[in-house]
Amino acid sequence: MAEGKRRRRPTEDMGKESSERKSEEGRERRTCIGQESNETTRRLIRQQYRQLIASCQQNRDLMLSNRGDKLTEALEDADKLFAGVSEPREAALDAQFLVLATNLGKEKANQLQSDMAEFDSIAFAEDLLTYMGINRLEREDSDSDEDQNTSGFLPNNAWYKLGEEAKKYFRRAPVFHFMLGTFTADPPVEKPRIERQRKKAGPQEETAMPAQLKKMEESHQEATEKEVERILGLLQAYHQEDPNTPISYLEFVTDPRSFARTVENMFYVSFLIRDGLAGVKLDPDKLPIIEPLNPEGEENDQDSLLRKQAVISMNYEEWQKIVETFEISAPMIPPTTGTQSDAEQS
Repeated sequence: MAEGKRRRRPTEDMGKESSERKSEEGRERRTCIGQESNETTRRLIRQQYRQLIASCQQNRDLMLSNRGDKLTEALEDADKLFAGVSEPREAALDAQFLVLATNLGKEKANQLQSDMAEFDSIAFAEDLLTYMGINRLEREDSDSDEDQNTSGFLPNNAWYKLGEEAKKYFRRAPVFHFMLGTFTADPPVEKPRIERQRKKAGPQEETAMPAQLKKMEESHQEATEKEVERILGLLQAYHQEDPNTPISYLEFVTDPRSFARTVENMFYVSFLIRDGLAGVKLDPDKLPIIEPLNPEGEENDQDSLLRKQAVISMNYEEWQKIVETFEISAPMIPPTTGTQSDAEQS
């Protein structure tokens, strides 16, 4: 019995091996069939992608037209094809189509934007009249240009029809307001206007401020004239002491103890030059010199003089250099007694 059982075991093993072989062969056949069908599907998808790209390139004008939706239909077809994409080759074709569709969409958007920027009022009016139900057969016999332009007949309910259509786009009707408040038949009563008499100012009040300002101007003008006359007297006195020696303009106006006084002297001397009482010219060293133009005993015809105006500027550093260069220790125009200027000590 033991030997019989041992003889049966090789037979059973051989049966199991044959069944396993058959199952493996079936799996291999199914795998081959699956690969062949998958390759066929991929080939078909690639072919459809190429046809879709070629169709978009050939029908470029239809894709860019605003009247149809060819570009939208092409995108929907591409979405359907993309559902079966599983390999890089088909994905590359899908990306190529998306680039083409994006460029077409950009061009179409630019055209749409340029068209929206222009509003054709005549076309809008024609569409509006057509919607309201205009009848253009009522006045075809009219020959005048005005009647031809306004030819047509609107039905009685034309504006009502337009209002009913426009009412859909408004949540509520606009509120009506009266500009004069509550609506009444009688006009509002105007209140009598009471005119108030303005108080007239007395003669003393009217002349108080002008007289005060005038007095201040006169006092300031008198002080300026006195200072100009004083400086003119000093200039004439220096010139009479030595008529052959020119007077340096910078030495004449510079006050070594005060920069502010120096500027004031330049201001007062400018009045002498303006009125023709003094003249400024350049010496051989190109430095300005000053001299009186109406010395005692001589006549001065101001109308015959050729006058020229110039602007002279001076800052604090230049004033210090002038004092050091010309070695000025005392001013030629001494300050008046009792005056206190904002002196700047050098």
